[in-house]
Amino acid sequence: MGEIVNLNKARKARLKAAASTQAKVNRVSHGRPKGQTLTEQLEAERQRRKLDQARLDDD
Repeated sequence: MGEIVNLNKARKARLKAAASTQAKVNRVSHGRPKGQTLTEQLEAERQRRKLDQARLDDD
């Protein structure tokens, strides 16, 4: 026979593991200093402007 498993405990353990994984993702995306976030936004804007300047028009 197999091992007896408490389904309630197994369900809670699975939910806890999923929450832990989601917390890791959130820490990576939201756990940056304000200065670093601002720098990345400015860099993205600069790259967007540079790309727009290099665009060829279909005139």
